[in-house]
Amino acid sequence: MLDAHTIILLAVAFLAATINGALGYGFSSITVPIALLFYTNRLLNPAMVLVEVALNTYVVFINRKSLPLVWKRVAPILVGLVIGIAAGSHILSSANPAWIKFITYVVLLPLILLQAAGLRRPLRSERAVGVPFGAGVGVLYSLTTISGPPLALLFNNQGFRKDEFRAALSLIRVAESSLTAVAYYFLGLYSFESSSLLLALAPSVALGIPLGFHLIRHMRAETFRRICMSFDAWIVGFGLSRVLLEVHLVHGSAAYGALAAVIVIDAWLLWRFFSQRRTVGTYSPSAVGVTN
Repeated sequence: MLDAHTIILLAVAFLAATINGALGYGFSSITVPIALLFYTNRLLNPAMVLVEVALNTYVVFINRKSLPLVWKRVAPILVGLVIGIAAGSHILSSANPAWIKFITYVVLLPLILLQAAGLRRPLRSERAVGVPFGAGVGVLYSLTTISGPPLALLFNNQGFRKDEFRAALSLIRVAESSLTAVAYYFLGLYSFESSSLLLALAPSVALGIPLGFHLIRHMRAETFRRICMSFDAWIVGFGLSRVLLEVHLVHGSAAYGALAAVIVIDAWLLWRFFSQRRTVGTYSPSAVGVTN
């Protein structure tokens, strides 16, 4: 019989896989913050990485027609990944799991809120920042199996079209998950417990990914993305509040001030987002019957 923690993990993984199928990312950034409430990074990460190797390979296959348009732009990031993953995997084998959780949430939360706010500040030289950015993403991914938020933030800022966005993201994520899986093997991080988690996660991913591809056809991608970011922000805010208690930085109910702050900020960003969409819809030519 499945215990309560495993049932929660299965449900969250199914939701995250559905979102990943629709957007091209989101599996780790949604699954990991909740799963870290029950499992350590050293147990969770090996299972997550192996799942993501299969998941990202499938997403690359789906977006294969757009790969020639993006591979030169993301090549420097791929070089940086190798450096970052080597460093991050070594840190994981010896670091305190509680502090890794704390760093995960602290790094992830502002990136999610920046995406939710619609930040757009294009970089003038992608190639100049590609290697250091890739190294940073590699460290973050090998420590937490999360990289979607910073990658999505960069590609949105740089004006990638929807097909280019998904192709670039899937190419980088299949590289980082494969490299991290190899690094974990040489560091001896795989165990029977992580294999059990892998078997539990696989069915949720197999069902959720095709469902996500189907759902995205029936709703606006930007609206769906924005709702996903809100869910992600609230989950990470909750995880940050819990880990503040775990590392004894804050005591008692005051730790949940982090979650309260996230809810207030995201509620305002949601109100602004949907208000702007209503305004555009009201005054657009098609809405008032004007044609060219």
